[in-house]
Amino acid sequence: MKTVKIGLLGIGNVGSGAFQIFSLNSASIAKASGCEITVSGVLARSKNKKRDIDINPEIITDDPDEIIKNPEIDIVVEALGGIEPATTFMLSAMKNGKHVVTANKAAIAANYDKLTEAAAENGVQFKFEASVGGGIPILNAIETVLRGNEFTEIMGIVNGTTNYILTKMAEEKLPYDVALKNAQELGFAEADPTADVEGIDVANKLTILMALAFGQYIKPENIPTTGISKITAADIEAAALKGCKIKLIAHAKMNGTSCSDCAENGKLEYSVKPMLLPNDHPLAGVSNEFNAVFITGNAVGELMFYGRGAGAMPTGSAVVGDVIEIAKSFK
Repeated sequence: MKTVKIGLLGIGNVGSGAFQIFSLNSASIAKASGCEITVSGVLARSKNKKRDIDINPEIITDDPDEIIKNPEIDIVVEALGGIEPATTFMLSAMKNGKHVVTANKAAIAANYDKLTEAAAENGVQFKFEASVGGGIPILNAIETVLRGNEFTEIMGIVNGTTNYILTKMAEEKLPYDVALKNAQELGFAEADPTADVEGIDVANKLTILMALAFGQYIKPENIPTTGISKITAADIEAAALKGCKIKLIAHAKMNGTSCSDCAENGKLEYSVKPMLLPNDHPLAGVSNEFNAVFITGNAVGELMFYGRGAGAMPTGSAVVGDVIEIAKSFK
């Protein structure tokens, strides 16, 4: 059985989740991929830092080139987060003949064209299932089993922090500030929650969804975006009286006769904003930190993908799935 060697850039939340899954499910991963997959290098600030997972300190380095330029590494998993230096590292890995897997929505959204073009130019695979919806396999579905469709609409709850806050405001009548503080205490929200509550994170994910579903790369800064920080208890109550819930929705809708027609005529409409959803809409029932993507294709009709949109293990699951798909080509 061929051995496929992984270089892991970063051992934070996503990186540690992927590392644990490679160890925990090694037998089933080998069976699925037809290869023995091993983590042979890990980029981290400190070799001796105490960690919750057991990593051989011999494979830890603080020099990214020891992974990116190592001829024995087959696949680089970027788990650093942020736009830089992550984008530079991924481009360098591709130029060195490495396949790349990432969960980094900010880097992909900012540099989708550069990253996909570099992968094609260097004959390597670039996969990023974990960048939207954590463990929910929405991107793979769009690119494979649903590829025979022309997509007409996507609606998504793709940020667990804001969905948790809106859920608590609706169900427990909590003021926005209290619901946000609770989310921070539970680890759903960062100390600086701006990227989540102002819709920036959702815009990044919508950029990726639109690029794959509609073939149009719209940078996040060009997506009309409104967050939830100005939603009040009165807004929540008014929605309830109308039989509705307020949800922060990533929305893209094609208004032409076909994807190609709309691309030519600029008929793709898109936004990130709080929307009133009737209580019987499938997305209205998505609560707390859960995510869901509701997608419509002209052949398949309406589908909804639902699950945990964040966390070390759900996101790590998607990362490992991408690695397995690449490893299959090594047989």
